[in-house]
Amino acid sequence: MGISLKDIKMAVLCQKIIPSEYAFVIHTKNPLNNDKNELFGEIVNGMGETLVGAYEGTSFSFVYNKLNGNYEIKSYQNKSICLKNEGFIFRSDSNTEDLEGFSGAGLFDSVPMIEDNKIEINYSNDKLFNDKNFNSFMIKKISELGINVEKLFEGVPQDIEGVYYNDNFYIVQTRPQV
Repeated sequence: MGISLKDIKMAVLCQKIIPSEYAFVIHTKNPLNNDKNELFGEIVNGMGETLVGAYEGTSFSFVYNKLNGNYEIKSYQNKSICLKNEGFIFRSDSNTEDLEGFSGAGLFDSVPMIEDNKIEINYSNDKLFNDKNFNSFMIKKISELGINVEKLFEGVPQDIEGVYYNDNFYIVQTRPQV
């Protein structure tokens, strides 16, 4: 976009880490087909870095129809590890985050105060993997959150990151979907 690094103004956000059981990303306009009536979501065990970073494997993914509430599971997770952490994470925030048609996210590293704990996943006792009621609950609740966040931003499609911990959902970041 022709932006010089010398023109970027940056701050560091200090954000408390929620020790998530599951992390999710929501695209409120399906990026696979650009359908604004469909939401695309992905879920992983633990922290979201295994989802947004270059970690091997696929996430649990789904497409949710905003008009009728129907959904289709697209894939089950097969990542071999999840990440756990507590404390704080230090994240870059720059004036490139809000430029229309440009995502500055990922240009600068986020650094946790404590190194992430890598844990091998055993899917045989994972409720997202083997409990139909739980994965239906997660899909519907995450989709509802995405729809509500999109409404807060006057219908602009959003790229949302969040976590599920201790029976609660948390939105940790949202930005316009590009």
